[in-house]
Amino acid sequence: MTASRRHPVPDDELTYEPSERWVRATIGDTTVVDCRAPVLVWEPGSPVPSYAFPAGDVRTDLLEAVAPEADHGHVGTADWYDLVLEGRRYDRLAWTWAAPQLAGLVTFDWMGREAPGVEHWYEEDEEIFRHPRDPYKRVDPIPSSRHVVVALGGRVLADTRRPVLLYETRLPTRYYVPAEDVDFSALEATDLRTRCPYKGVARYWSVRGEPTGRNIVWSYPDPVPAAAAITDLVAFYNEVVDITVDGVPQPRPVSEFSAGLAAPSA
Repeated sequence: MTASRRHPVPDDELTYEPSERWVRATIGDTTVVDCRAPVLVWEPGSPVPSYAFPAGDVRTDLLEAVAPEADHGHVGTADWYDLVLEGRRYDRLAWTWAAPQLAGLVTFDWMGREAPGVEHWYEEDEEIFRHPRDPYKRVDPIPSSRHVVVALGGRVLADTRRPVLLYETRLPTRYYVPAEDVDFSALEATDLRTRCPYKGVARYWSVRGEPTGRNIVWSYPDPVPAAAAITDLVAFYNEVVDITVDGVPQPRPVSEFSAGLAAPSA
């Protein structure tokens, strides 16, 4: 029998479902969204959802309609809007949907946006980053006594018998290692910071002298409460390092990060 992965959200169609989370979005001291009945929307091909809000929960008085743009990277949009606040214009920050089922709902450009936009998003009273949390995604950090060795180019970077294994839906298992079990003499801190809605804000290191070692080591100094078990522990991209678990070499996985990590300038 051939096994296949089952996932509740089809990859090739626009899907949506209601949520009961209280969601707020702010720019400076202004709350531009305050909603207790948002809708999660998955665009075709997108691994993560966006939020759509009833217009009554959005500061629509700050929105100004703009001409449509051919290449905006989103599917099924109807009208686009700039947001103007205190004399500052935030270009194409919001849109409405063409799908009749989503009529009257407003979505804000968020994940991957490089232009200025919403500064802070909250689910209940916890700040979230990059995109809404997917209700079909789990992030489970579990303490373990496995013997984990991490190496690159023949040099051991970490050796521990007290890792925390982080299991995250549709991603490789990440092995988080106590800082005391990491050879920091092989690492160089960088300025990179990334944000994850499930874990928080991460800082990074590169591996000295390794072309594929740029920003492949990270840690969460102050993770969100659900990921507290990985506080200050150190993880490595399995895609480019060699990891041995209980004496068994692990294959380097292929993930959504693989292509970028393979480039020396990643």
